[in-house]
Amino acid sequence: MTGHLQREIEKIKKEILSLGALVEDRFKKAVSSIRTEDLVLAQQIIDTDFEVDELEIEIEEECLKILALYQPVATDLRVLVAIIKINNDLERIADYAVNIAKRFKTSSENPNKFRYDYTAMGEQTAKMLRMSLDSLVRMDVDMAYEVRDMDADVNIMRNEAYDSMKQDIQKHPDMVGEIINMYLISRHLERIGDHTTNIAEEVIYLIEGEIVRHT
Repeated sequence: MTGHLQREIEKIKKEILSLGALVEDRFKKAVSSIRTEDLVLAQQIIDTDFEVDELEIEIEEECLKILALYQPVATDLRVLVAIIKINNDLERIADYAVNIAKRFKTSSENPNKFRYDYTAMGEQTAKMLRMSLDSLVRMDVDMAYEVRDMDADVNIMRNEAYDSMKQDIQKHPDMVGEIINMYLISRHLERIGDHTTNIAEEVIYLIEGEIVRHT
């Protein structure tokens, strides 16, 4: 039975990494659609969200089946619990990528166009996501801790966006709705950073067996 369990766990590990690659691609495209003002790309992200949802459900069902059939303990149980949590975080990141695409699409359809440069914030968040997935592949606890520390920079960028757009509202009171719509993109990016941090913390839990949330 141990051999069967290990094969199932290795299979589920490959599936969670495939989901991670898919989500990372969607997120990068969402940020790119804003930078390049590509409405077609934004719509593509919105239309294909179901692919992430289906894979997320499939992975969760596989994990639950393994738990029921093999009743794993110790390290194997920790792996499955971590994968279930990472699976959920990845699905939420994909949802926020869709929200970013929708915000940009709404902004582009508005005659009063307002833009904010999210390049730096998008790159920082994308780097965090890539590193969190790399830390999972390599089981690199130092990289996971580094991702956790990087989240503070994303929060600072969100605050900078808020301060900047608060001034823009005072300058352009006729564009309040449009400016708020663009500000919400920074909130989505911040939440992606939070979920990415969650992934890094699950990697730390996997390697060290220690729950580091809220510390």
